Amino acid sequence: GTNDTGFSARLSRLACREGADAVLAVVPYYNRPTADGMTGHFLKIAESCGRPLILYNVPSRTGSDIPDAVLESLCKTGAVCGIKEASGSVSRAARIIGRYGKYIDLYSGNDDLTLPLLSIGAKGVISVLSNVAPKQTHDMCAEFFKGNIEASRRIQLKAMPLIEALFSEVN
Repeated sequence: GTNDTGFSARLSRLACREGADAVLAVVPYYNRPTADGMTGHFLKIAESCGRPLILYNVPSRTGSDIPDAVLESLCKTGAVCGIKEASGSVSRAARIIGRYGKYIDLYSGNDDLTLPLLSIGAKGVISVLSNVAPKQTHDMCAEFFKGNIEASRRIQLKAMPLIEALFSEVN
């Protein structure tokens, strides 16, 4: 996705034509849309391809956090199936799961918070780490879902130096 609604809709349509099962759509960055504008942006993208939409909430990159009013409105439409929650706030993720968990799945968007978010009900992770350590990321989640929390914890802790390196400040 982009900050341009029309272009994001066209990209989504093309991705779906090529076989995408769902679309991950970021909050329109730089524009700082109103709640109505943000809702309209996401609905236009969802309508463009007829596939489930996963919202990408990353306020540190976009300058905007998805307000609860937008989540509530989108959940009522059925156009949204999930959210990649990358605000870095466990309490925010818990609130989303508590209020909207019957409508959408929450996925960790912060690799350093994968295990904490799984423990409060996240369904998985949409991960940066998985691009360079896919087996480690998979195994961490698989062990958690098998009930082997200790093994999952060890994997998460072992991955932390790599996670920190992936998100180091760049010049």
